[in-house]
Amino acid sequence: MKLSEIKEVLKTAHAVNFELPNGKLVPEYFHVTEIGLITKNFIDCGGTVRVETVVNFQLWDANDYEHRLKPQKLIHIIELSQKVLGIEDHEIEVEYQDTTIGKYDLDFNGSNFILLNKQTACLAQEQCGIPLDKPKVKLSQLNSDNTNSCKPGGGCC
Repeated sequence: MKLSEIKEVLKTAHAVNFELPNGKLVPEYFHVTEIGLITKNFIDCGGTVRVETVVNFQLWDANDYEHRLKPQKLIHIIELSQKVLGIEDHEIEVEYQDTTIGKYDLDFNGSNFILLNKQTACLAQEQCGIPLDKPKVKLSQLNSDNTNSCKPGGGCC
């Protein structure tokens, strides 16, 4: 989800709820403690230099059980961060402390913002020898070498 998309959703939302990948909700008394711009400059294993930029939201909950972040307040925080930090319309990455700090992609299901597990991947698969598609093999061809195949009554099974 991009920054412009969350702002559109928040314009008509009645509440701000974040749902974890396991279906549990982030406690409703959470805070958005930071909104930032993160730029990652790196080189992949194939030698290609890459740059990724995301808008980072950090969620945190404390023992102030009466706190509720309203949609308009979150819009205000987002717009302030855009103005002060010069943040453009990038994808959002959400950090949330569970057993460790988790990083999530963001989606919306009509009522809750959904935290989606992020996945690692090799960005240079063709240089690492990783096949892009699994080769299709016919089962009838698996034992085409008769000298090493097991035959009924052959004593190998």
